[in-house]
Amino acid sequence: MNYTYIVRCADGTLYTGWTNSLQKRMKAHNEGKNGAKYTKTKRPVTLVYYEGFSTKEEAMRREYQIKQFTRHRKLELINF
Repeated sequence: MNYTYIVRCADGTLYTGWTNSLQKRMKAHNEGKNGAKYTKTKRPVTLVYYEGFSTKEEAMRREYQIKQFTRHRKLELINF
């Protein structure tokens, strides 16, 4: 399974990414090992939203789509 996810950083900003293991990716973001450069200085991060896909390509496509959203639209998605 592949996932597109959104995390809320300690400073309140949102970060969108994709992974094939949510648990490992959250650990990487919060421990700084292979986490995103963006989240490195904004820890801890909290998983607030995710969607599952059968292929990596679908997850990456959705990640790109969500990254084009405004903050307001991302918050609507999280709070659906």
